[in-house]
Amino acid sequence: MKKILVSQPKPTSDKSPYFDIERDYGVEFVFRPFIKVVGISSKDFRQQHVSMGEYTAVVFTSKYAIDNFFALAKELRVNIPETMKYFCTTETIALYIQKYAHYRKRKVFFGETGKIDDLIPYMLKHKTEKYLVPLSSVHNDDVKNLLDKNGIDHTECVMYETVNDDFSEEELKSFDCDMVVLFSPTGVKTLHDNLDKEVKEGLKVATFGPATAKAAEELGYTLTVQAPTQKHPSMITALRAYLRDLEE
Repeated sequence: MKKILVSQPKPTSDKSPYFDIERDYGVEFVFRPFIKVVGISSKDFRQQHVSMGEYTAVVFTSKYAIDNFFALAKELRVNIPETMKYFCTTETIALYIQKYAHYRKRKVFFGETGKIDDLIPYMLKHKTEKYLVPLSSVHNDDVKNLLDKNGIDHTECVMYETVNDDFSEEELKSFDCDMVVLFSPTGVKTLHDNLDKEVKEGLKVATFGPATAKAAEELGYTLTVQAPTQKHPSMITALRAYLRDLEE
């Protein structure tokens, strides 16, 4: 195993665990996203019959949600009041709001684990608010079901979508990788659409998440590494275990 292609952006920090694996096992990681996130048009947003000005609080589950919320507000000429409250699944997402609005702790709330469950106690303390939940075009009903269960007045809306980020044949050949790490069904489709048969047959595949694994298997890939599992909760620990076993 000499080179592994990771279908995500290259880490910005030298302290990334991927670089620790490179040093420990003598492999090289190549980073190249297979998907990209794009905002929907104001025309498509209007078709959802959601009036942004009616809401007093927003639930953000990603930076993409923040970018596209404020982009649509600007395009639709919706004034976001200073009194708007923001509920974010992580502190990193909460701090990102500063890019668009003045950050005030009394109106920004965030969780510790990245799960929407962390926000429920805060939202119940502000139960009179009317919540807007921007989402990707690809999402499940977990957020909706949880907020419904707790009697929170909310509306979900799609503000962005995940699409293939195709690569050229020349770029594909330059990868020359022994394994590719995939994190979404969309990433699986991008890989499949851009690989020729000869490359597919010799490529080892690692997947993160059951939906990604299912998509890869349905397209005929044999999975060499899977995460998360009880033993390996992250892709990093799963790759370490695989490379360690190869050495032994």
